[in-house]
Amino acid sequence: MDRFAHYAWPFFDGRHALLSREAEAWARESLGHAHGDDADAICRRLVQDLGCAGYLRHCVTETPDVRSIALLREVLAYHAGLADFAFVMQGLGSGPIALAGSDLLKKKYLGKAAAGDAIAAFALSEPDAGSDVQAIATTAKKQGSGWALDGTKTWISNGGIADFYVVFARAQEGITAFVVDAGEVDASKRIEIVAPHPMATLELKGARGTLLGEPGQGFKLAMRNLDIFRTTVAAAALGFARRALHESIERAKSRRMFGQSLSDFQMTQAKLADMATGVEAGALLAYKSAWVKDVKKERVTRDAAMAKLFATEAAQQVVDDAVQICGGLGVMRGHPVERLYREVRALRIYEGATEVQKLIIAKDLLKS
Repeated sequence: MDRFAHYAWPFFDGRHALLSREAEAWARESLGHAHGDDADAICRRLVQDLGCAGYLRHCVTETPDVRSIALLREVLAYHAGLADFAFVMQGLGSGPIALAGSDLLKKKYLGKAAAGDAIAAFALSEPDAGSDVQAIATTAKKQGSGWALDGTKTWISNGGIADFYVVFARAQEGITAFVVDAGEVDASKRIEIVAPHPMATLELKGARGTLLGEPGQGFKLAMRNLDIFRTTVAAAALGFARRALHESIERAKSRRMFGQSLSDFQMTQAKLADMATGVEAGALLAYKSAWVKDVKKERVTRDAAMAKLFATEAAQQVVDDAVQICGGLGVMRGHPVERLYREVRALRIYEGATEVQKLIIAKDLLKS
């Protein structure tokens, strides 16, 4: 089964197939250290390694190619969930600066983020404002030539290790974006989740922030940024699912029981067929959405929501089936399938939970 066959689809150019194979070779050689409990240290090294290898420039850029970001996420997720996390957070955290930052802000932050010399974070969620962005309570007030921010942000990826945060707060004009350096933020309250990731609750008490874009335009800026990266969540899910399918096939062929291999049983074959079909269907949705964004230059709100919804739900089922096929190995700490089981779950929640994606799709259908 050629894991790269889909890069010959009409959605891609030759450069995409080349990039995927280069990234695959690099990942095989470089990501042996990317598993462990010290997520902070691993992520710091991953950001530096990805920067040195030149891969961060694909997501930290003023001219993003969503297909490149997506296929890199798929390759990285196949090998190590934390590598995918480190890669995409550099893009998500610096994206608003690339989209709306002044020349000074771009010069100050984007080069370092692309090189892996500065870690970025995207601070949107709050204790009572996750999917409902309009409920943001963090405030921003003009103070001399700058701004002072007060409030609490939570579930912030890279919280505690980031060098700068793009923070969304409520100014007099409405929700507004700011760049806040790490020294202005208390990120000491860390959050432990099922798969080790750097994550924290941020406390802002008079934190000095630099205006990003226009006052009152922060919500639109956040949505523009998510419109780029939401499709790539589906691609990360594909990476997890393809690895789970690979592990399942290998285990099914090698496991002997009742005088035959596990793969000889029709129930196993049916499960593998369902898994492969889910992966391919998710890939079609994901890369069609990326193609529409890159080539047609159209909004992909509905396409991205469909891709994220289907691919993440399918990946969850594929990984769960892989655990079942692998049996005891599937729940043994450190086994690839056990890691996938912990890593895949969050994808159905972040950047808009499955239920939110259904609302987005339905509203767009009814509007059109």
